[in-house]
Amino acid sequence: MPENRATTNGDNSISIFQQILASSVGAIITSLLMTPFDVVKIRLQQQAHPFVKGSCFLYSNGLMDHLCTACVNSVAKESCEWFQRPSNFTGTKDAFMKITKNEGIRSLWSGLSPTLVMAVPATVLYFSLYENVLDWIRKSYEGNFWSPMIAGSAARLASTTVVSPLEMVRTKMQSERLTYYEINVLMKRSLRLEGWRSFWRGWSPTIMRDLPFSAIYWSSYESSKSQILEWFHWKNTSFSISCLCGGLSGSIAATLTLPFDVIKTHRQITLGQLYGNNSCKTGGNKFNASTFGIMREIVEENGLKALFTGLAPRIAKVAPACAIMIGSYEYAKLLFAKSNK
Repeated sequence: MPENRATTNGDNSISIFQQILASSVGAIITSLLMTPFDVVKIRLQQQAHPFVKGSCFLYSNGLMDHLCTACVNSVAKESCEWFQRPSNFTGTKDAFMKITKNEGIRSLWSGLSPTLVMAVPATVLYFSLYENVLDWIRKSYEGNFWSPMIAGSAARLASTTVVSPLEMVRTKMQSERLTYYEINVLMKRSLRLEGWRSFWRGWSPTIMRDLPFSAIYWSSYESSKSQILEWFHWKNTSFSISCLCGGLSGSIAATLTLPFDVIKTHRQITLGQLYGNNSCKTGGNKFNASTFGIMREIVEENGLKALFTGLAPRIAKVAPACAIMIGSYEYAKLLFAKSNK
């Protein structure tokens, strides 16, 4: 057996290249299935409360949340117009039907392409790191309970650290329509004035949410999957089992990490106001760089319950995304493993 094989499901094994391919397939399927729901959500938000030019909003493709800026000038019109098209929707179902009928089915995936450029590689890096770190821990140490938790946290830490500067650049380019040369000049200026830390703005609240999320998610997923396989005396997982365990684990992790998601969203919007575009109107007038400072500010202004707002929408977004991603990923791995025999 080649040395670059990574274990999966019992005695089966797949190559690292197949591992990358499996996570890519899962990421693309997840984004294709989840993006229409966020496009409809944004269109409904725009209809109820039209975005002010330069205002910030969050766009999710099922893999990552991206900070986007509403049109600020005529140059940006073409790329921004998808969420500002005239509409008269009475609800989610009506929006799906009218967008498909009047604008074409492709409109349900508006804005997806630019976000996939970073979301897919980030997801591939995350899943590949998780699999290989988990495999190394299980081979090096006895006891498997803590392995998924440690591997998930390590993979998320590494992938978030790599992606954060790229997301900042993407947000800046989208908000101000800067050229690559202008971005290069801006990055050099930021480096000179503020140092390397300027490239990781928002890293702290992202880590504080995503690290515990990954730890809880992977430990819950691996333990629930193993338990089900043991109950039914099955050797390999299936698409349905992976989806079930992934959705359940995603719901648990989303619930327990909700306060940090509230803080991260608050900070993303405020950062967009300060650094994305001067005319950005969304977000409060105050900005506190400290994560716990933001938490204290939210509690003082709206009470402790404000840290737990939006639980139902978060679960509605996270659970199916986790189910689709892990189900597609595990199924692709299983197909590759069978083809290798």
